[in-house]
Amino acid sequence: MGAILNVVLPVFAIMAAGYISGRAGILGEDSSRALNGFVYYAALPALFFGSLADTHLASIFHWDFIAVYGLGLLLVLLPSALLIRALSGGGLALNAMHGMSAIFSNTGYMGVPLLLLAFGPEGLLPAIITTALHGTLVIIAGIVVLELSRARDGGSIGALRIAGLAVLRNPLFLSAVAGLFWASSARPLPLSIQNFMDILGAAAGPCALFAIGLFMVGKPLRAGLGEVLWICVLKLVVLPLLVAWLAFFVFELEPLWAKSAVIQAALPTGALVFVLASSYDVYVQRATSVILLSTVLSIVSLSVLFVLLGID
Repeated sequence: MGAILNVVLPVFAIMAAGYISGRAGILGEDSSRALNGFVYYAALPALFFGSLADTHLASIFHWDFIAVYGLGLLLVLLPSALLIRALSGGGLALNAMHGMSAIFSNTGYMGVPLLLLAFGPEGLLPAIITTALHGTLVIIAGIVVLELSRARDGGSIGALRIAGLAVLRNPLFLSAVAGLFWASSARPLPLSIQNFMDILGAAAGPCALFAIGLFMVGKPLRAGLGEVLWICVLKLVVLPLLVAWLAFFVFELEPLWAKSAVIQAALPTGALVFVLASSYDVYVQRATSVILLSTVLSIVSLSVLFVLLGID
């Protein structure tokens, strides 16, 4: 558990630092929104472009691993979104953010160090693949649904057109496409540009976590606790169990890849869910509670998982 604490506690501590700063009134009332805007429009696009442009596309396409992980996400996302719609009658945006909160893992700040801890350098590639899946396909799918929800008043055809144009202008989508386009050329980025992307992109995770802490000030995080706990169960228990079944028994992946998929699926909800929720002003409070609670609970759940997988 000590090694896992070393990974989880810094994430929690950054959120706590944001909360303390907010309580002290150091950064002003609109600091969370301003910091989130910086993450969404500057730091994350730099991170997406720099990470993808520097990746060999051939190394990402480990199809069995992608199928296992992607199917696991879908098997949790769709039923959870449909269930919350049936129970609460919420709109498309709320249902989508509920489902995303149940599947979006903190692969960057927790997944990478945990896989390196478990498997050494060989754990880096599955960490890169899952991070790319979350950072491109999952986020872009979420943006599409949120834009559709925002544009539905114009009818189905009009909504599709408006949503499509909005996605094409979205900084996360554009940066991901640009990064993949550059990677396809197999040319390295000029060192000055790579350094710029690395420095700016490195701010995304800490700033997003700090913004969560700022947002928590004065908010009743116990509101909707039943729904938040349900999402945490889906994220920390149901999703890794489904991925384990797919990895070990259906696709029969190599042990390192199977265990990597399960660990990545078992991570707490990532801060990008908060960034997306804040940018579209939907599900912000629930997303905050899920990220906070799942991070705390993952100290125990990940420790148990490492024992079950036979990882010292």
